[in-house]
Amino acid sequence: MLGWAGTAALVGVLVWFGWPSTLGGCTTLTIVSGHSMEPTYYTGDLVVSRCGTPAAGDVVVYTPPGLERGRIIHRVVGGDADGGWVIQGDNNDFLDPWRPHAADVLGIARLHVPGLGRVASILLDPWAWASLLVVAAGVLLWPSRPEPTDAADVGAAGADAVTADAGAAVDGVPTAEDARTPAGATP
Repeated sequence: MLGWAGTAALVGVLVWFGWPSTLGGCTTLTIVSGHSMEPTYYTGDLVVSRCGTPAAGDVVVYTPPGLERGRIIHRVVGGDADGGWVIQGDNNDFLDPWRPHAADVLGIARLHVPGLGRVASILLDPWAWASLLVVAAGVLLWPSRPEPTDAADVGAAGADAVTADAGAAVDGVPTAEDARTPAGATP
């Protein structure tokens, strides 16, 4: 019972902290692409961000106005929730042209895993999944090696079986060889 409770608690914590913002949760996973955040983040890094109210100095993931599917990960350098935050990439010498408000900010960067985004991007690629399905289908549908049906192999196996049983009594009835050999003598 204690094991089940521990497992349920672990799953609950993972769901609470890992539920994606796209499904109404508070966690956003971002794979960094580009050089605007170097040396903080590099292309292929995975950044986990959580919802909250950013402050100056926080790295945020936000959706620029008019680009519902786009994401930008840059640092807050000023502003506020009412007038919009002033955002800039660490490697940029210019400010972002957008001033995101609270509804535009998906999360504040909380965890950074260098290089993991490269692996994750492979898993997100539909061509990688299609290739994997083709290989799996090939493995499942490839014909197996047929059993040998060579007459010489079958004949040799049958002869060995007959030789091994020669001289043995069948169901307690002596064989012809047993009848010719006196009791106690070795054939």
